Amino acid sequence: MFMERIMNKNYFHDFIKYSSLNVLGMIGLSCYILADTYFISKGMGADGLAALNIAIPVYSFVHGCGLMTGMGGATKYSVSGGRDGTIITVSAIIATVLAVMFFMIGCCFSGDLAAALGAEGTVYTMAETYIRIILMFSPAFLANDLLICFTRNDGAPKIAMAAMLTGSISNVILDYIFIFPFGMGITGAVLATGMAPIISLLILSIHIIKGRSGFRLAFLRCSLRPFGSVLALGVPSFVTEVSSGMVIIVFNMLLLNRSGSIGVAAYGIIANISLVIISVYTGIAQGMQPMVSRAYGMSDKRGAALVLRYSLTAAVAISIIAYALIFVFAQNIAATFNSSGDELLQTMAVPGLKIYFTGIIFAGVNIVLAMYFAAVECALPAQILSVLRGLVLISAAACILSYVIGINGIWLSFLTAEALSSAIGAIMYVILKQNKAA
Repeated sequence: MFMERIMNKNYFHDFIKYSSLNVLGMIGLSCYILADTYFISKGMGADGLAALNIAIPVYSFVHGCGLMTGMGGATKYSVSGGRDGTIITVSAIIATVLAVMFFMIGCCFSGDLAAALGAEGTVYTMAETYIRIILMFSPAFLANDLLICFTRNDGAPKIAMAAMLTGSISNVILDYIFIFPFGMGITGAVLATGMAPIISLLILSIHIIKGRSGFRLAFLRCSLRPFGSVLALGVPSFVTEVSSGMVIIVFNMLLLNRSGSIGVAAYGIIANISLVIISVYTGIAQGMQPMVSRAYGMSDKRGAALVLRYSLTAAVAISIIAYALIFVFAQNIAATFNSSGDELLQTMAVPGLKIYFTGIIFAGVNIVLAMYFAAVECALPAQILSVLRGLVLISAAACILSYVIGINGIWLSFLTAEALSSAIGAIMYVILKQNKAA
């Protein structure tokens, strides 16, 4: 009994250490876009806000691919005890291929992407600029995501957090400088965002230069299995990030048909607050992952389950506090991003905030549970849960409820999708427990 209490205390201490550092880092990372939203709303009004919201899915896709490669590889790296150099090599190759692909798309097809996402007129010009530059910085984003994940799993969560926060703070400072004193508009906003991962990489390089890392490249055999393994375990992280972008696309299309660019701008406020809250859950999940993977690698299923319990408790507690703050200060939040004082924008955004975020408690549970499945190398349930909550259910709910209820149905679809996903995730967890796989 005494030894069990000591083990519980150690797990709790490590959970607080890893999760708090990752939550701080992820909040900082999410401020890339939040800072853009604030400064663009001040400098370019509702059109700038609409353009940013149309372009955000592209950033989400790039960042999602970085997390897929980084988290998938880092999970395998942690389970192996940091002994398998092929994992780092495979992850680096995947990231390089993706970086080249995104860079070429940015050079050649940014206008087509902006048009396909619904941008027109002035909004199109700004959205095309943002998409083109963000894709040209994709090698920096992918390298940064990869190194942050591996550094965290290499026993250096403080360096990972410092890198994320330094990049984010620099983004906020450069946003202000480029948009206002330099008058660079949307170009300045996206340049600030693109330079942030470069600054973050400089911090991460300390872990390698000082010889503290266990990173080693290795010769690869002619097999696709390692590539598939890394990608399979990274899918939940990919879907969690990309789903935000996919949902934005679906919501933008529905809102453009019902209320034009003002509706898109109102959702832009909601979407960017959502990115910050989701980043907190992602921070908890990513902080949990090295501990769960390590416990799983040592066949300590009780320890893995204990860390999961801590993570779920933290996610639920944060959800309650976050929703209370959003409900009470919805008017103030909307007004902060409504620099022109547009009454219609305010009227749409305030009830949207209150309805949409009723689903965050279920979102937190789903993100943590999906990461847990991946951390114990149960890729299929992690993928099912992530795809259901992030794409299938919310897209279906938004289309159906918007037809039945109208704009409030769009806001309500988030709660509907996340609640259904939580029920499915709980069933899968119980099945895994019964099969002694969790």
